[in-house]
Parts: sequence; C-alpha cells; structure tokens
Amino acid sequence: MSWNGPPHGRRGYHHGNLREALVNAALDLIREYGPAGFSFAEAARRAGVSPAAPYRHFRDRDALLGEVARQGFERFADMLAKGWNSGRPNPLKAMDELGRAYLAFARDEPAYYAAMFESGLAPSKDPALQREADRAFGVLKEAATALNQLLPPDRRAPVHMMSLHIWALAHGIASLFGTGRGRPAPASPEDLLESAILIYLQGLGLGAGPA
Repeated sequence: MSWNGPPHGRRGYHHGNLREALVNAALDLIREYGPAGFSFAEAARRAGVSPAAPYRHFRDRDALLGEVARQGFERFADMLAKGWNSGRPNPLKAMDELGRAYLAFARDEPAYYAAMFESGLAPSKDPALQREADRAFGVLKEAATALNQLLPPDRRAPVHMMSLHIWALAHGIASLFGTGRGRPAPASPEDLLESAILIYLQGLGLGAGPA
C-alpha cells in the first residue's frame, strides 16, 4: 500500500502553536509513511522543535496519533451528518448522500482516515477519541433507524447490528475502491455502495423501495 501523496504545505511551530504544529507534522508523516511509519522524534523534527518539546502536549507518540484520530473523527462525524441531513428528503436518498460523504472523506482525508482506522489505537483508552468516534457512529445509527422504519415490522433488524452492517459496507468499499490506494473499481465507488445498501435492504424485505 502506498501512502505517497501531495504535500499540503503545513507550517511548523510558529508563535507558540506547538500542539497544532505537531498534529500537522504527524498528518504529513502519516500521508508519506502510514500511521506506523514514523517516530515521535521525527514528528518533532518536522515541526521544527527539539525531540523533548512534544512532551509538553503529548505523553508519547500514541497520544499524538490519538489526537490526530480524534480530529479526524470530529471532521468525519460532521461530514456524515451533513450528508445525512436528518434524513431529508427521504431516508434512502439521504442514505445515498451519507454514503457519498463517507467515501469522500476516505478519499480526501487519507491521513486522518488512516489514523482513525489503521493505527491500532483503542478509542476506549482515550475518552475524547471515544466521544468523537461514537458521534460518527451515531450518525450511521440514526440512518439505520430511519431505514429500519421502511421495512415491514416483522423484518426489521436490530438497529445496532444494522448500523454495523451499513458501516462495514461503506468501510469495505472505501478501503477497496474509494481511497485511490486499492483495486480499480468496476463502477464508481458511490454506485457500488448505493447498490450494496439497496441489495441489503431488499434482503431484509424492503422490496423495490421508494425512488
């Protein structure tokens, strides 16, 4: 897997904003080498400070990665919520837009996405990271709840399980086809995800569903 990408011209340490400079340095390094491919000292060097300086804000490299992941989930949750748009104009159309938002984030923010899902961090060990991750999943759960209401009562799935199924579909297609690092897609990632969710819902009994 290649992590090469265009530099974003992030600034180093300037006017006391060391925390932001370290996060930006970590993002650049993740983009180049992946979330496991750099050291705390390298992040400090990229930020233009001494190897000891990062300890003013982060206890270690994992804490820095955790902050990158937290910021990523914060952006991710906002983007998903905007795509979902409270289920308007109807749940199926809104789900399609949510899926497009998911894929767009994975494609446009590969360093954040890698820190969130490929760094091996456990959100349960970081309350701030867990909070933002839960907020992002909450958007998927809200969408699953609305879609569930379209199904016959005797065919409705447990909402949490349904949320995980939809998440797995979105994440799998994003990872395989939607980030520019995986396999070529036989159709657009957006079309693949839309059809996968419709097939899934039809399997639960939605039928053709509303347009």
